[in-house]
Amino acid sequence: MTANIRQLVLAGLGTALSACATRPAPPVEHYSLGMSRADYRDYKKAKADPCASSEPRWLADELTTVNGTMARFLRETENLSKLDAPDHAQQMAMMREATESLPPLMEVHRYTLNRLKECGFRNTGAFPEIARRGHELLTEVDARLEEGPKVLAEVALKNARRQWRAETPEREEAARRTWCPPNPQVGQPDLYYARQEVDGRKLWRFCDGHVVEQRAEGEPVLVQPDNLTSRMRRRIKPQSYLEAARDYPTAEMDRQPDSVSASGQGAAKKSSAPVGNGGPG
Repeated sequence: MTANIRQLVLAGLGTALSACATRPAPPVEHYSLGMSRADYRDYKKAKADPCASSEPRWLADELTTVNGTMARFLRETENLSKLDAPDHAQQMAMMREATESLPPLMEVHRYTLNRLKECGFRNTGAFPEIARRGHELLTEVDARLEEGPKVLAEVALKNARRQWRAETPEREEAARRTWCPPNPQVGQPDLYYARQEVDGRKLWRFCDGHVVEQRAEGEPVLVQPDNLTSRMRRRIKPQSYLEAARDYPTAEMDRQPDSVSASGQGAAKKSSAPVGNGGPG
């Protein structure tokens, strides 16, 4: 009888010690991304064993909701690389939000899925499909998040180029006000502005209304303003305009940005722009 009591006591102590060794399930945490919501537990942070500290049905629900959040993120950013997609602005907003908030959740999810391999119930119910789909989604989301910064840079460059085109007339007028005298004299090749177009065409503008144009594969040509009198035409020396255009620093030409940090130069710089007779010096 005494031996039986001793065995019962030892068994009870073993059960108690086992219970103490098993940490309780960590608290439920909440995650949101756009319209998605997910409840999950961070077993890694709590140093808890998901196999022993969580009910299998709870664990299945948690893993399924995180899988659903990642799947929805992929659907709602599937046209991210199509900059002209109608909802591209919304997709970019989703990507910006996910870039900051999704990786920590993915790290928790990856840890739990890896620990699931040690659970006795890993091959029961929906767990095999949940685990397979979870690892698949983690790989796909990693790739999408890696794509995000590249697309963000492309969008920024596209917007910078749109702004460059919209502000071109303003830059040109500002250059004219800066470098041209109040009453420009026809025949004086005072160059105040130069631009390279997207198609490679170049133009150089002069205070007296003359323009030198050069096609991408052509030679510079002088274009005279309308309504010049015969007397005015006699004062014009075409070669002087062509030389002023030729000597203008290519690096200072107004051109669309090549990157988000680049910008058009806009106006001729007084320190380095070539000048004609009587021009700014």
